[in-house]
Formats: sequence, C-alpha cells, structure tokens
Amino acid sequence: MTPDRQRILLVEDDPQLGPLVQSVLAETYEVTLVPDGERAVELGVADVFDALVVDRRLPGMEGAAVVQTLRARGVVTPILMLTALGALHDRVEGLDAGANDYLVKPFEFDELLARLRALTRTYSGEGQEMAVGDWRFYPESRCIYSPYEGRILLTARETALLRMLAESPLRTFSREQILRAVFESDEQPGTVDTYVHYVRKKTAPDLITTVRGEGYRLGQP
Repeated sequence: MTPDRQRILLVEDDPQLGPLVQSVLAETYEVTLVPDGERAVELGVADVFDALVVDRRLPGMEGAAVVQTLRARGVVTPILMLTALGALHDRVEGLDAGANDYLVKPFEFDELLARLRALTRTYSGEGQEMAVGDWRFYPESRCIYSPYEGRILLTARETALLRMLAESPLRTFSREQILRAVFESDEQPGTVDTYVHYVRKKTAPDLITTVRGEGYRLGQP
C-alpha cells in the first residue's frame, strides 16, 4: 500500500463493471472492491476510507440501506452513489439516506474522478477553523473534528447553532436569542433544546454548557 494514496471502498456487484471501475480508480486511489451491501457495512464500520462509491442495486442489502446503516453507525466518510436508478425520487432517496453525491449510469470516468476529487477535497480542505476546546470546528464544511474519533458531520442548523456559540465563547445565549438567530420564526423554544441535544449526542455532552435559568454557552470539552 502506498501511504499517500487515498482509499476508496467500491461497492459494485456487476462482474464486468466492478473490476473495470476498480481498475480505472486504481490509477489514482487504493481501491477495495466488495460485491454486496452487508460486506460494505462491515468494512465501512471497521476500516477507514477517504470515500465510498456505492451501487444502488446490491444483493443482500440495497445501496441506500447501506448508506443509511453506515450513517446510523457514525460513519461520516463521503459517499458517492453510482447507479442506473436515475429518476428524481431515486436520487432524492439516495441523498436523504446520507449520500453526498449521486452519479447515474452510464457515466464517463472523467466525471466520476472529478466528483471523487470534489468529495475528498471537501473532506481534507475544510475552510476556516474555529477552536472549540480541543475540537476543531469548520462551519463552512459543516463538520467538527473530535480529538479522539476524527471528523463528524453536522446539519446546517447544528452548524449555525454551534457557530453562534463559538463566535462568542464566553457569552450565554437565551433560547429566544438562539431561536431568532438560527431557526424559523414559527419554531418553538423547545427546538433549541432539541438541537443542543443533537449536537451533544454527535460530539460530547460538555461541548455546549447549560446555564440554569439563562440558556446555553460554549462548553470546554
């Protein structure tokens, strides 16, 4: 294995296409090819890859279910779905499952390579960094790096909430202030509590501190 080469997990059961895609990608990446969804989940959880390329129609476990399962198990690696299912609802289903991008067959290898470059650039070049204790927060890329577990993806609202607190780390914000700045006008204050819970669950319980009777401020994890 060449240390400088990024690692790709390719999940494709077509006996002709799978080895062909592997061969093309192997000119740039270190590629592991698996032909079924259950094995993809095992490797995706147990090993570390820079990106995954996942077919939709797979034996054992359908591609969108593979992506959804990996996300549920905390795998934040960028995922490109590669499939002949190109209808709008198919693409929406794949993206909603947690995929970062979606390429429909037949495709050009130049486009596949370009999309992988874009995904892995996002993974390694995150934009402006904000320190949150020992954590590294990148609002532009909607992610935060744990000192223990690596990269964690955040939603747009989770990012906006954490950014508001990180920009004024010594200030306590009330639920109403956070609600006005981050959420829609018709949302309830309880929504703030919900998203604080989401951020804590993804990161650490003390990343955001509750100030009793006042609201929330940035913690010191």
